Amino acid sequence: MKLAAHEFHGISARDLHVWRGERHVLRGLSVDAASGDCVHLAGPNGSGKTTLLRVLAGLLAAEQGGVSWRGRPIAADRDAYAATISYLGHSDGLKPDFTARENLAFECGLRRVLDAREIDEVLARVGLTGAREQPARSLSAGQRRRLAMARVILAQAALWLLDEPFTNLDTDGVQMLARVVAGHLDAGGAALIASHQPPVIPGHTARRVELA
Repeated sequence: MKLAAHEFHGISARDLHVWRGERHVLRGLSVDAASGDCVHLAGPNGSGKTTLLRVLAGLLAAEQGGVSWRGRPIAADRDAYAATISYLGHSDGLKPDFTARENLAFECGLRRVLDAREIDEVLARVGLTGAREQPARSLSAGQRRRLAMARVILAQAALWLLDEPFTNLDTDGVQMLARVVAGHLDAGGAALIASHQPPVIPGHTARRVELA
């Protein structure tokens, strides 16, 4: 999907502070991503990468600071904001008894109208053509991650928020995902990726944001 220039002006988080009990997880953090940007959120376990993505996704409110999307606070219209992002967390979020095709038809069908051809094309793109009729519970961990990424693609969202998306992927899977992200950026989208290793995206250099 090619995003028109006027459709996406980016996300901006300013001076975010988040506590977990007595622990100050995010301390005045700011981050931006505009059309075509790939931002690598780096840092050791417990540094707040997942917390930051959840704040950016609108799933968690910061105690201080704010997040704006296209120049407006995301709290101004959360439903509209949710419709323009795609979030992939640690959990694949799949229905175990649904087949690969059924998972995509159900979850992506809640966001927009799509047909079987689109689903099959995306399954082929992530290397799951042969597994499309298998229930999710029978898929390997790597296959489930591929299926979760297929859901991200089908959402046709301008902003991708990806939490350790390369987990459980083999070498071919990592390269596939890198190509998918590159295609998204080339189309005018943006991606924030939390990962231990710097993502190598063909034709793009990820901007690193270090979380202490």
